[in-house]
Amino acid sequence: MFNNVLLILAQRPTATQVAGLRAWQKLGRQVRKGEKAIRIYGYSTRTVTDTDPDTGDESTRKVPAFPILSVFDQGQTDPIEGHPQPEPVARRLTGDDPAAIHDRTAAVMAARGWTVTREIIAGETNGYTTTDGSRRIVVDARLAPAQAAKTMLHEAAHALMHAADTLTAEDRRDLHRGRMEIEAESVAYVLAGILGLDTAAYSVGYVAGWANGDTTAVADTARAVLATVHELADALDPTETEPGTDTTDAAET
Repeated sequence: MFNNVLLILAQRPTATQVAGLRAWQKLGRQVRKGEKAIRIYGYSTRTVTDTDPDTGDESTRKVPAFPILSVFDQGQTDPIEGHPQPEPVARRLTGDDPAAIHDRTAAVMAARGWTVTREIIAGETNGYTTTDGSRRIVVDARLAPAQAAKTMLHEAAHALMHAADTLTAEDRRDLHRGRMEIEAESVAYVLAGILGLDTAAYSVGYVAGWANGDTTAVADTARAVLATVHELADALDPTETEPGTDTTDAAET
């Protein structure tokens, strides 16, 4: 899925929500004639029959396949009269945090010298990380557990990748805000998936909203994102993961 996010943004940087032709029709929208499809990887399986060379016995097994699919952005469609329309993307998550992602990640960051708190934040901001050396991470106290978990991962990524006093962030703290938001949300999306929390309802739209047409930045972000995913994954569960308030550029809205 992470690769598909990058593929979508590289082909159509303004994309916010994608679906196939028939899926859009079911959602009450019609792809406009002449629109160019966005190519992504799908997933399916096929059955393979193996024959034992010694006994001649046959056995079957499933192997994965990744066909190329054609999808379209909502901006390439028009509403079909009389049909209800899709809800906006980047919807806040609801539900629980059964893997205690928020608390575990907060503990990791506290051990690294960060102050982590839950506070009520005015407006629509879900959380923020100070990047001026004060080393604070704040997550809105009103968020549902699942959203709080995802936001904690997002802010931890900012702390590791973009804070002024973070060694690995020395050459990265002056990045454009859009680039930093793409990186932090991509870390949150990938790592949450590893830990069993699906954040696609929020993350895909959030990443798309910050892409702002910079396809080079979207492609270049992958290496930094995956390095940070591995660093946090190892810290959260090393036995299972191998291979005012200053609301500067690290706020999640």
